[in-house]
Amino acid sequence: MASVHHTQPSLMTRIAWLTDIHLEFLHSTREIDAFSDSIAAACPDCVLIGGDISIAPYFERHILRLERRVQVPIYFVLGNHDFYRGSIKRVHVIAERLTKTSRWLHWLTLEGIVELTANTGLIGHDSWADGRLGNGIDSQVLLNDYFLIDELSHLSTEARFRQLNALGDQAANYFQRLLPSALGRFRNVLILTHVPPFRDACWHEGSISDDEFLPHFTCKAAGDVILDLMQTHPQCIATVLCGHTHGHGEATILPNLRVKTGGAEYGQPKIQEVIVVE
Repeated sequence: MASVHHTQPSLMTRIAWLTDIHLEFLHSTREIDAFSDSIAAACPDCVLIGGDISIAPYFERHILRLERRVQVPIYFVLGNHDFYRGSIKRVHVIAERLTKTSRWLHWLTLEGIVELTANTGLIGHDSWADGRLGNGIDSQVLLNDYFLIDELSHLSTEARFRQLNALGDQAANYFQRLLPSALGRFRNVLILTHVPPFRDACWHEGSISDDEFLPHFTCKAAGDVILDLMQTHPQCIATVLCGHTHGHGEATILPNLRVKTGGAEYGQPKIQEVIVVE
């Protein structure tokens, strides 16, 4: 049985949703503090961060500085940039340690199901672009991921796509395990992830990404699981909050399944939206 964690008891919860804030592009701690203070000024009950918080050498320092000034529960997932100039494994160790030792920081991959209100639950997973949509392995696109992340560097094309498939499958397995329990408990479920799980949510400059880029910016495995479960739970509503593409957009996948993709610019972090749930 999946565990359920609780925020403060309330009829309504005010959420600040952020994604792709890339604190490594800010030039001083003063700028990070100013951004953190803008989050606190929005008076959220909790904060959701959809990945790409920083890069591996600075990730811990930056998220702790954010926590120090915001001082409400921060539920986060990790994005591909969080592993740049490091490894997935080592950053996972840091995120797990922070979740166990920090008052406010919660890596959702470990957190299970979070009760936001009596009617609304939260789950989340980092996810990964799994190479399965668009041109797949025939895509000629090469991201910095494939050179700056230890587990993906120095791989042949075939080995790289096997690794991308495996990382996508981890996200799919996570949602297969937790989402049914969340839907059994809550009428409304927020799903926080980094990578868009559907083609229709992979926005770039106002349009859906083309087949060359789709393999690197969508997680088909996660989307297949979410779609199937929402089809079998028509009485529930799920909202997916994702990022990764830096292109803002919304997509209605099913009458009860909507995806919001956050827009972003390097060096200009912002609150995507303040969401109030009942």
